[in-house]
Amino acid sequence: MMDWEPLLQVVRSKLEERCADSRRLFHGRGRCYPGFESICVDSYAPALLVTLFDAYDDEEGLVASLWALIEPLGYTGVAVQRRYERGAPILWQAGSPVEAPVAQRGDLQIPLTFDRQNVGFFLDIEPGRRWLEQQVQEKAGRVDNLKLLNLFAFTCAFSVVARAAGELGVLNVDLNKGVLKRGEANHRANDVPLKGISFLARDALRDFGRYDRRGPFHLAVVDPPTFQRGSFDVQENYARQLELLPACLADEADLLLVVNSPRISEADFRGLITAANSGYSVIERLPQNPDFPDSDPDAALKMLHVRFRRSS
Repeated sequence: MMDWEPLLQVVRSKLEERCADSRRLFHGRGRCYPGFESICVDSYAPALLVTLFDAYDDEEGLVASLWALIEPLGYTGVAVQRRYERGAPILWQAGSPVEAPVAQRGDLQIPLTFDRQNVGFFLDIEPGRRWLEQQVQEKAGRVDNLKLLNLFAFTCAFSVVARAAGELGVLNVDLNKGVLKRGEANHRANDVPLKGISFLARDALRDFGRYDRRGPFHLAVVDPPTFQRGSFDVQENYARQLELLPACLADEADLLLVVNSPRISEADFRGLITAANSGYSVIERLPQNPDFPDSDPDAALKMLHVRFRRSS
């Protein structure tokens, strides 16, 4: 029988912090908790989502123990996603299904879909959202015609956060029309003005010529999937994306460049960036979200603040 107590202790300590925002309560994928490497637990109150990447003995016992912890705190249901099963199904296994789960971030709410592998909001990249929020607050009103390019936009959470932080134009680019529709709905759900916000269903790399003239962009977020069949592979395509990017940037721009592949070290990532264009300079690596501890910083999510200056 599996002893879940070490995991439950971590979850219990996070719950005691009474954080209203959605967050990860347990991150086994960082290999900091031996025996629990394939388990993650996320709080989207009043829903709890447990993700299992491999099968464990007594999974029902884990769900029951978590439910006993969270029910007194007002949670109403526990959903379990089994990534090791075909289609990565999500099933409600304690309490009642939450009909309209959301990710809470301050005053913002991002509607989630618990019927897909990715629910629609990535918790680990929160330091990047805070960085963008600060950049917009500093630049809005001081930079004429401030614009953000959001590549691989997914459900456009970066765009929602940016537009809530200040007035600017945003171009959200993603190959998937469905996620862009969800992105537009996310703006509406938060009463964020859509004036100046665009959603373009294009291949960020191969269709660059279809959007490069919509700039110049003073801010950019490049957060590609590690691998998207037939579209993008960070090891093969990221360098080319960064070589093209300056054509649509302002003479001075601040960028958030992200890579989530454990096979690309921070040093390799920095080298790839500086080799792509002499105008790039890496300012800093953003700190990891503390809810996502990792035994190997090079394997963790890498978020770099990069400044671009066009050479005369």
